[in-house]
Amino acid sequence: MSTVMYELINGVAWLTIDRPEARNALSKAVRDGLWDGVRRFNDDARAKVLVLTGAGDKAFCAGADLKEMAETALEVPPPDFLPQIGRNIEVEKPTIAAVNGVALAGGFLLAQQCDLVVAADHATFAISEVKVGRGSPWAAPLSWLVPPRIALQILLTGDPISARRAREIGLVNDVVQAPDLRDHVQTLAERIAANAPLSVLAAKRTAYLSARYPIGEAYDRAEEIWEPVYESEDAQEGPTAFREKRTPVWKGR
Repeated sequence: MSTVMYELINGVAWLTIDRPEARNALSKAVRDGLWDGVRRFNDDARAKVLVLTGAGDKAFCAGADLKEMAETALEVPPPDFLPQIGRNIEVEKPTIAAVNGVALAGGFLLAQQCDLVVAADHATFAISEVKVGRGSPWAAPLSWLVPPRIALQILLTGDPISARRAREIGLVNDVVQAPDLRDHVQTLAERIAANAPLSVLAAKRTAYLSARYPIGEAYDRAEEIWEPVYESEDAQEGPTAFREKRTPVWKGR
């Protein structure tokens, strides 16, 4: 039985770690399944938004499988240890983490690398590596996502923070009651998927420019990103549909 499930619903691809008995820990089978799932999403023209979540109501992902790690005596994880969206695999389309429980260590990593995060009200987040003598080089973007002193506290203490605290510091977009998580995320993803596809892709690229370039260069690159969007058929379809009081029919060109 697969430990990672891929399901497409109304243009939304749900990638679910299905190992609840082990708190959805990142065994090799899970890591391989995540790689396959992300690549499948990239290649799936029907899928407009990716949602990453975990099975059950206890854990989104509790991080590495420490038993397996001890057996293999893993030292420095290789660059392709698991997919890190935006670092070792590019995903042009939007991604959402639906955090249904604890997101620890590698689980925090998976949520961090998604574009949006929605959490169940009982979810918790922690970069717990300092408590087990491991490392978290993947946390380099954290001080761009949250204030630097908050990032330092998360990294230095290894202590968990609640979903509501994660929302206060900007790590999480929405906090909802656990039974409502899937419907809330599906609705959010469908709202994104209904927008002009070229504009959505350009908007995602634009949002990350200031993390990578000085502001002047970021503006220049943004102009380059958006020029073909302005020149597209969809850029004419939007105003036309508004004038005709109808839903736009996007062609993605």
